[in-house]
Amino acid sequence: MRRLDDINLGSLELFCRVAELQSFTAAAAAAGLTPAAVSRSIARLESRLGSQLFVRTTRRVRLTEGGASYHRQCREALGQLMEAERELTGEQQVPSGTVRVSLPTSYGHHRVLPLLPLFRERYPEVQLEVQLSNRNIDFTAEGYDLAVRGRNPPDSGLVARRLEDAPLVVVASPMYLQRRGTPTSLESLAQHECLHFHLPSSGQLVPWVFRHDGQDREVPVHGALRCADDILAPVTLARHGAGLVQTYRFIVDQDLQAGTLKEVLPGYAGASRPFSLLYPSVRHMPRRVRVFIDFLLEQLPPRLQRTGDRAR
Repeated sequence: MRRLDDINLGSLELFCRVAELQSFTAAAAAAGLTPAAVSRSIARLESRLGSQLFVRTTRRVRLTEGGASYHRQCREALGQLMEAERELTGEQQVPSGTVRVSLPTSYGHHRVLPLLPLFRERYPEVQLEVQLSNRNIDFTAEGYDLAVRGRNPPDSGLVARRLEDAPLVVVASPMYLQRRGTPTSLESLAQHECLHFHLPSSGQLVPWVFRHDGQDREVPVHGALRCADDILAPVTLARHGAGLVQTYRFIVDQDLQAGTLKEVLPGYAGASRPFSLLYPSVRHMPRRVRVFIDFLLEQLPPRLQRTGDRAR
């Protein structure tokens, strides 16, 4: 049976750095060591565990399945030690450190980023590292604390907190409507140029959804222009007269007020898509992460009900 004093905390911290940076060289630079020293440390750790932690190629380093599980537990254990030390020294009362969060481009630009200056005023010792991307992330391998994602969360074991159900709207520029006319029914969409968006995770086209007779109804639409990765791209195309687009109302609110875009088919409005805050379930969450979660739940649009249930 291994004793606790057989475990070298320094080697565990190096292991976590390599896992999160996906590079022995980058981890060495961050720790002020040589790549050879980091490689030897990881080799000793793998020898002690009797298990391979990384798959190494010429271009990248990635965790094995066992390595990913070990990293998750090491990161939690190291976090608990840091929190215990802060609590003992009195630092726990002032949240500090870095929170890494991944946001979808649309929700990031229009909902979360405008709130961050206020968060920094409240918690000046907390640094924020924000990634804007519509792809799914691997919390363990990439080292993120939180993510906001649209659509229903996967059954992943992550904690999911609903932020809002964002209403959808169909819009077009006055120029396009003058040239092609205004659709008056769902069936008339077949006569129009409809701008598409591909989901980064699956490559599938995002369906157009309308509320009809109290039910959400998907309607097939057609168009020659299709965008991927950036959900704001079809909106930019619509502003320049390229066609109709269905998007979140919060993205085009200012355009609707200014008249640069016009809403069409308002009688079929009411459909929405959810946005949720996702994070791994941990017994001891760092205070800096906890206050950021509480801040987002406080500041983002109120809903009829908020739950802390796991993703279902």
